[in-house]
Amino acid sequence: MIHRFCYLALMLATSWLLLLTGCSQSEKEPDFEAYLFTYFVGNGPGQESIHYAISRDGYHFWALNDNEPIISSDSISHSGGVRDPHILRGEDGMFYMVVTDLYVPEMGWSNHAMVMLKSKDLINWTSSVVDIHEEFAEEFGTVSRVWAPQTIYDPASQRYMLYWSMKTGDDPDKIYYAFANEDFTGLATTPKQLYLSPTNSSCIDGDIIYDEGKYHLFFKNSGSATGILKAVSDSLTGGYVGSEEYMDQTDESVEGSGIFKLIDSDEYILMYDLYHSGGYQFCRSTDLQNFEVIDEEISMNFHPRHGTVIGITRAEANALIAEYGSMASGAVFGADAPAVKQTNLIVNEAEQEVTLPVKPGTDLTSFDPQLKLMTGATASPDGPQDFSQRPVSYEVSLNGQKWTYEVSAQLNSNPVLEGYYADPEIIYSEKDQKFYLYPTTDGFTGWSGTYFETFSSTDLVNWTPEGKILDLETDVDWAERHAWAPCAIEKEIDGEYKYFYYFTAAQKIGVGVADEPTGPFIDKGEPIIGFKPEGINRGQEIDPDVFEDPVSGKTYLYWGNGYMAVVELNEDMVSFDMASLKILTPADGTFREGTEVFYREGTYYFLWSENDTRSPDYRVRYATAPSPLGPLTIAEDNLILEKRPDEGIYGTGHNSVIQVPGKDEWYIVYHRFTIPKGIEMGRAAGFHRETCIDRMTFDAEGYIVDIVPTLEGIEPVSE
Repeated sequence: MIHRFCYLALMLATSWLLLLTGCSQSEKEPDFEAYLFTYFVGNGPGQESIHYAISRDGYHFWALNDNEPIISSDSISHSGGVRDPHILRGEDGMFYMVVTDLYVPEMGWSNHAMVMLKSKDLINWTSSVVDIHEEFAEEFGTVSRVWAPQTIYDPASQRYMLYWSMKTGDDPDKIYYAFANEDFTGLATTPKQLYLSPTNSSCIDGDIIYDEGKYHLFFKNSGSATGILKAVSDSLTGGYVGSEEYMDQTDESVEGSGIFKLIDSDEYILMYDLYHSGGYQFCRSTDLQNFEVIDEEISMNFHPRHGTVIGITRAEANALIAEYGSMASGAVFGADAPAVKQTNLIVNEAEQEVTLPVKPGTDLTSFDPQLKLMTGATASPDGPQDFSQRPVSYEVSLNGQKWTYEVSAQLNSNPVLEGYYADPEIIYSEKDQKFYLYPTTDGFTGWSGTYFETFSSTDLVNWTPEGKILDLETDVDWAERHAWAPCAIEKEIDGEYKYFYYFTAAQKIGVGVADEPTGPFIDKGEPIIGFKPEGINRGQEIDPDVFEDPVSGKTYLYWGNGYMAVVELNEDMVSFDMASLKILTPADGTFREGTEVFYREGTYYFLWSENDTRSPDYRVRYATAPSPLGPLTIAEDNLILEKRPDEGIYGTGHNSVIQVPGKDEWYIVYHRFTIPKGIEMGRAAGFHRETCIDRMTFDAEGYIVDIVPTLEGIEPVSE
């Protein structure tokens, strides 16, 4: 998760403190303008307590009260600790909160009570403890866990319903429900079972949201396979039918899901606790079924555990800030100019510096960044400024306070594609007289993308999206997952150009054929590579590379993860003779994946990637050979592309190479972690990658000169 935007505090505080007059409660829907996040922070002493954070947009959150508890756990619980806070805005204008009564440092994970709280203003709370052992001794005297209570209003009975997970005896955890009494100080009914996993797995951390006539119950399944599952019912109090499809978008251990709807939007945010790694993941959906990870859009200056979010009004936000807020030292949080590459924008609040990467062709001698300021703030100078030689100093004023920001704008060609794209393959089309990029469409958790796109350019700098060219879900019968690492080649056959597109799907390699470099590509109908070569017992059948030998005219297909294999393709380009298969794995032990082969001045160059693509040390090495089939000669210093921490560049690898037609002018195309957030994302950076291009040169003996990955990229090329 991202924890870098402390400047949000002042943005929120000043914009809301401008209007401290409250809004009267009316019967109509409140006019929400902000979000309140309730959470706890950990399992250690003093960490099991209720905390508040606030946001204007549901994406950027700022901790209130200096991230200290807003109420003493000792004063409201039996155990001295409370966790898993769930907050609800009531139909009657009151706020209701329920929490687990548990102090892990002394009790471990066994408890039998929860706390019910009520407030008129989100600041002053009354509370009562519900001890299941004492109040329902006959039915639940052997309960050993009472976890993660939540509250929802039941319009059918016009009462507030609590639901939570309980464990009795040797049974798995089940989700129970009961109705609250009229003053929300206890339970008015005996708990009943709400949901039990059909597989008899433990079900905990239930979270119900109502949408379009259905109640959607999200919960953690703790059986042989763990994750966030969902059950749906027409009725709040029963009839839930579960699905086997996991809602979370990670392979990490998760719990504590919380879902909320964005204000004035049809989008929902599902968040959950990555409790082993200490992270917190956010996902977005419009249908409560298909979710995409949006961690790169989220910022928090705190580390939450299992919490919930509700919408609040301006008056409520003002009151919370007046009670718990403090002023931060910043007022700038971005720039709106269309030329700014938003993903790569950097705000360094500690140094009060803003770095704006702008698109090629932008006139920096007269550039208006259109700084994003907090409500009520002003910046001077105004309008277009000369950024061509130096940073521009902006004086930002707000409520009598002033800050000076140094704002830099720099022309950055890298990344060359907007968005997340990796494993880039590049070709030059003689037919179109254009370059084409064929990358992996990235940004999907666990590399779970299912389709491919392509982009065209005449100068290697300005790229035009050409759309989707192959979709596993609709165009491929033998695979539906893991659309990775394609390669392509243009061939003139019987006077007509044909395009052959080799792609990875479900850890096998397929091939599609098209009449245009932009597709659509028609799949062969079965994988061309779906086996491990003889003697290979590790790795994956991925990362194809196709190479036409300019000397012999023969075409070769390379592939492999953990090993490098090659076959000579038949003239049809979609089949080969198994007798031609050969293993070429470099002997130095550095080969991981991503073979790239090209020919220059009598020498065949073999490039590959070392380490895991999720590692900051993902990098490129090479060898040379006298033929497309080796043998490989590895130079003493064969590392040619690696991270550059001074520029925030990490994970540089899986490349292709392109020669400008008719010239000894070469470029390497590769991916890196997204900048600036990638290095903070941990292993998730391995599927949030960006495509870059830098110059490749050779010394007098033909060795590749070390390549320096850059932010600036290259100048437009011409034939």
